[in-house]
Amino acid sequence: MKKTVLITGCSSGIGKSTAIQFYEKGWNVIATMRRPENESYLNTLDNVLVIALDVQNQESIDEAIAAGLNKFGKIDAIVNNAGYTVFGPFELTTDEQVARIFDTNFFGPMRVIRSILPLFREQKSGVIINVTSAGGRITYPITSIYHATKFALEGFTETLAYELIPFGIQTKIVEPGSTATKFVGSAEITTGDNPIYDEFIKNGLKNWEKHDTLTSSPETIADKIFTAATDDNYILRYPVGADTEFYLAIRQSIDDQSYVDFMRNRFIPEYLNNK
Repeated sequence: MKKTVLITGCSSGIGKSTAIQFYEKGWNVIATMRRPENESYLNTLDNVLVIALDVQNQESIDEAIAAGLNKFGKIDAIVNNAGYTVFGPFELTTDEQVARIFDTNFFGPMRVIRSILPLFREQKSGVIINVTSAGGRITYPITSIYHATKFALEGFTETLAYELIPFGIQTKIVEPGSTATKFVGSAEITTGDNPIYDEFIKNGLKNWEKHDTLTSSPETIADKIFTAATDDNYILRYPVGADTEFYLAIRQSIDDQSYVDFMRNRFIPEYLNNK
């Protein structure tokens, strides 16, 4: 019997590439997105069910899972990929922006997992993959709210990986770095207005552009997600991308303060007075 995967956020980028990867490897795919009526490729593929799922809406999650089970009979893995970012200093974010990004990036995966767990426990099997980010273990300027959601998802997933082992459920984290997708272009900008941050933002973006050159393709990330779903072990973290490997290697090779000093000198040297 073919295995089946449910993937969130399949309208573009990593999610769409992951759906194609699983399909090409012979899996049934439940490819979910908020607006399936806009999809023109995945819905042409055999054994791919394109269906609406909004991670902020519990009813849509339950309906997508039920539809997938009705069509394919079983779900073997889920990939929580849906998410977005907010750029800008924390002081300029609104309460609404903070609530919305946490509801999507953190509470959304929680909802999907809570809905699938009874099925996985009954099966005594299942793989849960949460796509976090290198930004779940390292940080950059002007993305504090995004990092907060990804750090939270990393901690939640790591703890979940302990408590689900007795039920035969594997829980995994895939950590992409910068990726050649529409992710950054579709980011929200903090809506507050305070010119005191203008220079800081300008310099931060300049330094980020200078150093953010190790971009991965969405297909590379999709390949790592497929590996995590199929290697049949309890490995927790799957870093992917040259930039992710670069920063994590530095973080692991020096003490914590030396790492923080390295990142400050890399991204905000204008404010360190040559210290």
